[in-house]
Amino acid sequence: MNLRDIHTPVLLDRCIELLAPALEHDGAVLVDATLGMGGHSEAFLERFPAIRLIGLDRDTDALRIAGERLAPFGDRVTLVHTVYDEIGLHAQGASAILFDLGVSSLQLDEADRGFAYSKDAPLDMRMDQTKGTTAAQILAEYSEGQLRRIFERYGEEKLAGRYARFIVEARAKSPLVRSGELVDLLVAATPAAVQRAGHPAKRVFQALRIEVNSELNVLADAIPSAMDALAVGGRIAVMSYQSLEDRLIKQAFAAASASTAPAGLPVELPEHAPRFKVLTKGAELASDEEKARNPRAIPVRLRAAEKLRETT
Repeated sequence: MNLRDIHTPVLLDRCIELLAPALEHDGAVLVDATLGMGGHSEAFLERFPAIRLIGLDRDTDALRIAGERLAPFGDRVTLVHTVYDEIGLHAQGASAILFDLGVSSLQLDEADRGFAYSKDAPLDMRMDQTKGTTAAQILAEYSEGQLRRIFERYGEEKLAGRYARFIVEARAKSPLVRSGELVDLLVAATPAAVQRAGHPAKRVFQALRIEVNSELNVLADAIPSAMDALAVGGRIAVMSYQSLEDRLIKQAFAAASASTAPAGLPVELPEHAPRFKVLTKGAELASDEEKARNPRAIPVRLRAAEKLRETT
């Protein structure tokens, strides 16, 4: 198996361009907070032969594959099995930090993980299969109201209430344990006119995955921790794939890049100066060429920032 063929890194050249100024010095450390199968990390290690890499991932399969892929770089690479909200323990003084959020190619392509609504598989959806609650358990145990809320909040699903009701009615007869069963139920619950607007399962599967892995809660803790951990002059780049993630990143960067000086103050004191400078104008998207070459780049939004000073 050629590891370069199983995963095409998204926005690779642009990520390198944005983070390069923070990595072109002796002793530079890059933290890949979402290592996946190591595509981005491999490219950075090749491009910057003096850097060290710390790669974090909660998925043991991803760590195994990335370990094989990055083995030629020897002791320049340290891999850690952890959820990225613990990044503060591993990234103090980092020169650059990269986040590539969402579901990895490995998780989507491995049918038995249950992430893809197009493939029948056990309803698992855990990024770390060594612990945690599965999607099947959530569908079996959550109340109708709880299911409706996660479909609304994490999937922005307009038929959340209808889907929650159908699930509760169906599980009273037989538990939902496979993705194919859930897809069939959702299709049956969806009016034909709505089905023409997109696959009925897409938003529900997204919501379940986010709930199973506590993705937004983890991200809300991880981004401020990563920004605090960066060295002055360090840079952070974050790729997100859905609006809830991107909104959180946008808000964190906006807060850190704003002056905290009281209104009307004639001179801005150093302690009120912005801590970060945003490097991207809004959220950058993949080019049409990259989208055509790599469909997983279609929804990506990239934001980046540079640390100007420590908190006083």
